[in-house]
Order: sequence, then C-alpha cells, then structure tokens
Amino acid sequence: MTNHPMTDVLICGAGAAGLTLAIELARRGVSFRLIEKMAEPFPGSRGKGVQPRTQEIFEDLGILDRTMAAGGLYPRQRVYRDDGSHLDSDMAEQIDPTPAEPYHLPLMIPQFLTERTMRQRLNELGHQVEFACELIGFEQDGSGVSARLAGPSGETTLYARYLIGADGGRSFVRKTLGMDFSGKTLGVHALVADVVLTGLERDAWHQFNSGDMDRMVAICPLAGTDLFQIQAPIPPNAQADLSAEGLTALVADRTGRTDIIAHSVSWSSDYQMNARLAERYRVGRVFLIGDAAHVHPPTGGQGLNTSVQDAYNLGWKLAAALKGAREDVLDSYETERRPVAEAVLGLSTRLLDAQKQSGMRRGREVLQLDIGYPDSPLSKELPERKDGIRAGDRAPDARIRGAAGQPSRLFQLFQGPHWTLLIHEAGDTLIEPRPGLHIHHIGSRGDVIDAWGHIRDAYGLAPGECVLIRPDGYVGVTFDAERIAELESYLARMGLAQLEQEAKQ
Repeated sequence: MTNHPMTDVLICGAGAAGLTLAIELARRGVSFRLIEKMAEPFPGSRGKGVQPRTQEIFEDLGILDRTMAAGGLYPRQRVYRDDGSHLDSDMAEQIDPTPAEPYHLPLMIPQFLTERTMRQRLNELGHQVEFACELIGFEQDGSGVSARLAGPSGETTLYARYLIGADGGRSFVRKTLGMDFSGKTLGVHALVADVVLTGLERDAWHQFNSGDMDRMVAICPLAGTDLFQIQAPIPPNAQADLSAEGLTALVADRTGRTDIIAHSVSWSSDYQMNARLAERYRVGRVFLIGDAAHVHPPTGGQGLNTSVQDAYNLGWKLAAALKGAREDVLDSYETERRPVAEAVLGLSTRLLDAQKQSGMRRGREVLQLDIGYPDSPLSKELPERKDGIRAGDRAPDARIRGAAGQPSRLFQLFQGPHWTLLIHEAGDTLIEPRPGLHIHHIGSRGDVIDAWGHIRDAYGLAPGECVLIRPDGYVGVTFDAERIAELESYLARMGLAQLEQEAKQ
C-alpha cells in the first residue's frame, strides 16, 4: 500500500466539525487532509447559535474575538399577538459573567461566517480545505484506511492511519460502515431561508402565531449580515415555494401583513426535523463526528455546538495516539461524547415540544457549561474528593496575577494544545517538565498568584492538592502531591512520557 500517498488523518467533510478537528490537528503538527465534496463553502445560516462553552473552545482555538466581531448577540424576542400588539422578552436568561464562567450569553453568527473564520484560522496554520474532492470508497485493516477519492484531476487512492466522517446527517462514511442511525422523524416539516427583506426592524426576533404549528413563522435578523432568516413549519407533504415571491406570500398569509416583502433569497432549505444517534462513534480506525453521529432539531441552538465539541474532544486524542498514547485513549471519545449527544437530543426535542405549545425561553441547560465526563476512564481522583473540583468537570476559568505582576486568567494558561498541571501550595513537588505539559505553581512562592481568591472559589484546593487539566479544558486527574508515581503512570498512558535523562556527568 505504500505506493499511494499517505497521511495520518483523512477528514471527510469541511463543516464546523471537520474544520475544528483540522485546526486541532494543525496546531499539533499532525499530518492530515481535509476534503469537502461541495465545490465551494456552505452558503447558509443553518447553525447560528454559538453557546458559551463553544465560545470557550473558540478562545482556545484563537478565533473567539474574530467570531464575535463577525456576528453579535441575540436580539430580544418579539411575540406578536392576534390584535397586532406585541410583547418583547429576552431569548435567554440574563446572567452576568463570573470569573469561573467568563462567557454567559449565546452568540449569533450565521454558520457560513463561523466556518469562514475557521478556514482563515486553518490557513494561518498552513492548511486549507480541498473542495470538490469526494470520498467514494474505503477499506480498513489493522494499521490504516485505504480511501478512494474523486476530485477535479480524477480518482486517487490515499492511505491514512485514521478516517474521520464529518460528512453530515447523510454521512457516506456512516452508511459505508453499515451503521444504524436510529431515532425518529419528529413529524415537523420546516423551511429556513436567508433573505433580503423589508417591512421589519432589525432590533428583534419577530415571532408570529407562536405555538400554532400551521401558522407559525419566525423572522430573525442575522447578525453580521444585512439578511433576515425566515423559519416556518409547513404541512408534512407540502411542496415549499422557496422563491422570494413564495416566501413573501407565505409571510403575508400567516401574518396578515402585506408590508413584509422578501426581495431575494441567498440560501434556503426545507427539511424534516429528526432526532437520530449513531449506534457507535468508532469502528476500528474510522470515527464519526458532528451530524454524521447525531442530528438534532434546531431548537435550543445545540447541533453545531455539540459537533464542534465532538471534534475538540477527538482532536487531542488522535494526536496522542499517533505519538504513542495507549489505544484506549481513543475509545474514550465515544464513551465521553455519545451520552452527551443523547442528552442533547432529549433537550432539543423537549424544547421543540415546548415551542409547539407556547414559544420558547432557553435556560442554563442550553449553555453547555455543565457538560462533563465524571464517568470517563480518563477521569481519576487520587484520593477521591468530596467537594470542590472533581475529575471530569469542566475546568473553570479564574482571574489571576502572574508573579511578575501582570493580571492574567487560567484560560490564558490553558490556551494551546498542551496539558496543564496546577500545583497548589505544594512546595517542591517534583514532576519533571516534558513536551506537552505546562506546570504552574499556585501560592505565595509560585508563578501564579491567586490574588482575588478566584482559584480558591472555583477549585477548592487544600494545600498540597494538584489538578491536571486536559488539552480540551476538562479535569483529568485530581491528586495529592505525594501521589506523583500514580500521576506518572497516567501521563505515560496519555503519551506524555518524561524526556530521557541526560547522561550523568
């Protein structure tokens, strides 16, 4: 097989999940190809909500400020009554940020702008998407995957150590594996369209006939563009007219207003709402991420976020496996992420039911800040903790001061592809530096000063307690300083072995 071109990872599909994974591999120096069968980037607004946990990931990837600049916050929701009056309310609970949770409001940005920002970051890292390149077949053995690709210059075969299916709800990779994609069609046929529109202000998400699945229509200004997004359920077997004239007629019919006019349509789709989950996320050297593994109704703005987090979970594990980590590190991807998708599918479906009744208001559960992996084989406590931070938790942020006097944040220490070890008031706890591990001492003689008590509040560490933070911002291990030997075996399992000691003089 060696006469074919080779790479470590072939990523099939350059949506949000595939792009996140590519950025993660690029900043770790892993060789990969990112292919996309469409000839040009996806043009629509589909997944337009970026939740706070995903904003934290975007900060780590170096794209949060650019994403925020390209989008904006959600407008208020304006619900029109039958008499023409309306009531304004906030879409999400208004929660102030805290030192532990620096982002608290969902960001609105149409998906095509999010993906553009990701592609720009990927380009900075020296890589790009190969458009108009399609996976048409693959076979795997114990050491890799032989993939057949069709592109502008004909058919080629590529040999990769791993294949990632990031190729959406109709995933060719999943179908080729013969994988069950069970779940249900939710009995809602809907249209979504990005339009240039007059007759409504851009200061609100306009909602007409809330709760009436025959007459409902929602029209939302798309932050970062001059477009509005129209969403509406339509009868199960109806043929949707997605032209500007057809959409104008639908809006007039449902609102009784003839002054709301769609002038042009930049993207549109009609679809059946589904809730489906792949039976497995891994078969040998092939993995599924994003919509290839789970599809959601759009309620609650969860789909794109769950997809980005799949990729963020898998990226560092693939890099670790390629550098010698134990193979079961890769098994933890499905163990950790499949239950999350299961829970999110339940949440999105419940929110859809609520919307059918009365309109929607989103609570803390949509922010994704409470997702964790306490039952993961990668989560260890030496010894078990009763309170404070636990293994598997999201590692909180905290405002800190460096020993040289400048303010900083824990998230700035975590940023990058490395693991982070926080050693709290443990004096000369000796753990040797090594590639891929950053060590920080917290305390009066440490390099990190807990000047405002935010680490104490968020982590609850006693003197001598230490926390090992994974590259994806979750707590891997909590341990007492005298348990260094057990920590060393954990690090070796993750592919973080000590450097060979220099020959003694």
